Amino acid sequence: GFLITVYALNVVAWGGMLFLLLVNAAPAMCHPSCNDLYSARRIWIEITSQILNALFCVPGFGLIPWRFRDLYYLLRYRVGGDAGSWRALTGVGGVHESWGRWGARWKVDLVVHASCGNTYLQAVLAGLMWGMNRYTRPPWATGLAVVAACGAGSWRGLWSGGRIGR
Repeated sequence: GFLITVYALNVVAWGGMLFLLLVNAAPAMCHPSCNDLYSARRIWIEITSQILNALFCVPGFGLIPWRFRDLYYLLRYRVGGDAGSWRALTGVGGVHESWGRWGARWKVDLVVHASCGNTYLQAVLAGLMWGMNRYTRPPWATGLAVVAACGAGSWRGLWSGGRIGR
């Protein structure tokens, strides 16, 4: 509980700072201008973006073993027809017992693929953020990766209805 609280407070605090910087709430940081690459505002936007990226990499990469295990079970069931894998994923005593009560198996597919998609897209975003500097990194690519990674994570959360622990 304590570490999750510290994590959530960091996300909120750094996200709030990024928001305030983006709406130019501190005009004193705009020297010589707000859009100058060397202004304090642009430097702090980069710092907060890097910190938020690192914070979102924690669940994105930290849950890889469980996400890929679920994908493995799902693919063994879908491609190989292994009913035991489906039971291991959703059956009584399975990894996610409550998933079997959803009724529609396509929802399980959607949630598993959205979870793995979130991890893949977080890796793309991390590659952009850590592999390129702020002068050469294309803003459209970063924006697209952020929207796609957040969209996959949100899509998973909406479809699971908060019933999934991992």
